[in-house]
Amino acid sequence: MPTVYDVPPDLLIQRLAEHLKKIPQIQPPPWAMFVKTGSHAERPPQNRDWWYYRCASLLRKIYLHGPIGLTDLMSAYGGRKQVGYKLAHHRDAGSSIIRKALAQLQAAGLVEKTPKGRVITPEGRSLLDRLSTVIYRELAKKNPDLARFM
Repeated sequence: MPTVYDVPPDLLIQRLAEHLKKIPQIQPPPWAMFVKTGSHAERPPQNRDWWYYRCASLLRKIYLHGPIGLTDLMSAYGGRKQVGYKLAHHRDAGSSIIRKALAQLQAAGLVEKTPKGRVITPEGRSLLDRLSTVIYRELAKKNPDLARFM
């Protein structure tokens, strides 16, 4: 059975974001359309559904690297900040966005908190594996060479 490791991340995150829109516990907060994702960003995200994409990306990252803590996620979602003529330096992402998204994923039963960090629940793992299987089969129809590896 194909897993998250076997499909392209962008397709998985897109499909997962579409699925997360249907879950009532996952809703963007009222301030989501006005905020930047961190001090390294110049402007707020242009995609209206960026909250669902961030939640999907967090869920995938927890699947791959869990247990993982908030500090590690802030560093992973950070970026480079150029200030004047000086060399660019890394800035962490905003923690509020990540904390709220993790709380919503936890309320939906997809992620749980442990002393070592956040881990994915069996429901979250089965959701990601199910979506990965669907995506892999669609890709196998387009490219018959992939079908041998199933």
